[in-house]
Amino acid sequence: MISVEPVSGKADLRAFIRLPGRLAADDPNWIEPLMLEREQFLSPKHNPFFDHAEVAHWIARRDGAVVGRISTLIDRLAPEEAGTRPGFFGLLDAAEDDVLQTLFDNGQDWLAKRGAQVMRGPFSLSVNQTSGLLVEGFDTPPFVMMDHHGPWLGPAVERQGFAKAQDLVTYVMDIANALPARERRLAQRDWPGLTVRSLDMKRYREEITAVTTIFNDAWSDNWGFIPLTEAEIDAMARDLKPILDPDLVKIAELDGAPVAFIVLLPNINEAIADLGGRLLPFGWAKLLWRLKVSGVRTGRVPLMGVTRAVADTLIGKTLPIRLIYALETRAHDRRIDRIELSWLLEDNWPVRNLIEALGGRLSKTYRIYERPIG
Repeated sequence: MISVEPVSGKADLRAFIRLPGRLAADDPNWIEPLMLEREQFLSPKHNPFFDHAEVAHWIARRDGAVVGRISTLIDRLAPEEAGTRPGFFGLLDAAEDDVLQTLFDNGQDWLAKRGAQVMRGPFSLSVNQTSGLLVEGFDTPPFVMMDHHGPWLGPAVERQGFAKAQDLVTYVMDIANALPARERRLAQRDWPGLTVRSLDMKRYREEITAVTTIFNDAWSDNWGFIPLTEAEIDAMARDLKPILDPDLVKIAELDGAPVAFIVLLPNINEAIADLGGRLLPFGWAKLLWRLKVSGVRTGRVPLMGVTRAVADTLIGKTLPIRLIYALETRAHDRRIDRIELSWLLEDNWPVRNLIEALGGRLSKTYRIYERPIG
């Protein structure tokens, strides 16, 4: 018999967090997340996403052993689509079809009682955090703030009646050597009134506000987008500050007004791969040494945007290239050899073509699934 119960108490929460690592014990590309970070991420006291969302975490047990997990949520900021109210799921893991069926049936009942008409995911917990289920690219570890799943999970979800809603793609780019010269000339073209600068840590909160204002504007027409709230901006500013290198955050200004930005984060996953999710007794020292002294050789661009007011202009179309090239010198100084640009909507061909022109290689595909409720 399989039972599904809400997560209750610290023991359940730890079992919920640890389950994916147990299921992926033989996967050499699995990286155990830091327990402390996951506990805070799933805590309404620390994660302001809970301010506008109702969330329930569930664990499935068979004969007392935890064999599956799922989160279900209603985001009050998510717009209806053609009169259809979406409900969401995330943090999904199970190795057997009957466990998945039980988890989805339970989750669907919970969402239906709250008025949802479609079940969509996975989002952990929102589109602005970690999105999609890995369906291609299982042979390399995930970069920071990206998920990793076994190759069985996608087909198993589809056997439960879920269909593709959207694919998200990632690219890797080798930057140990110089980026292409032709695109460099375009990136270095002189535009009247345009400047590109690094993040000013003395005005840190103001700078983060500028970046997220551009982000909310640039992404507003994208599929599934939900804008970041002020509280989420505050939380992001707090969480990113210890790992941000201000010279790996570039802001483009046109006539003094911010119009575009790019963020390159050191790949924390590279630094924690052998810590087993634990920072004690020596994990803190190892992590700090690797980030601040020995360095990591990889990084991820999780955020990039150009305001809609300039995006379709000639200068706006060249800004992504200019921003990527603006990172090059500092990335070399940090000994970062390879970056992931992620994620992109599969139909975002203007940016995909640009990345491929710079030598980027398609590396992973993540899928958002959905099925109707009722």
